[in-house]
Amino acid sequence: MKTKQDFPTINERPPEGTKADGTKFRVLVVDDSIFVAKQLGQILTSEGYEIVATAADGKEGVDKYKELCPNVDIVTMDITMPRMDGITALEQIMAFDKNAKVVMVSALGKEELVKKSLLLGAKNYIIKPLDRKKVLERIGASLK
Repeated sequence: MKTKQDFPTINERPPEGTKADGTKFRVLVVDDSIFVAKQLGQILTSEGYEIVATAADGKEGVDKYKELCPNVDIVTMDITMPRMDGITALEQIMAFDKNAKVVMVSALGKEELVKKSLLLGAKNYIIKPLDRKKVLERIGASLK
């Protein structure tokens, strides 16, 4: 592993989770898996993002989005969840705020659902198991 000495300019790059004005991008994580929610939280906070809330199902995700809006910059939305799935939650969030930025989180093999969610307004998607680099790339691209 390379140490920080190998990269003298490592701290000159602002963390990806920070806006131009220095404030953090605020993320709402919606996932019924505590493990995945925690993993996403760790990946994102390590780059300076702020997790403003987590929700365990789509219904809770929609409620939290409405409650926190406009103080949510991006939502990570699991597709398969109890009570209300991610696609329904995405539809409700988009109906509430057409400028919402939602990135779907999906297990492999759910291509049709991913496609549908992109047509409904999702900005991007992340496939589980989570890959740190891809998570940061896709979230970053979705915020531009």
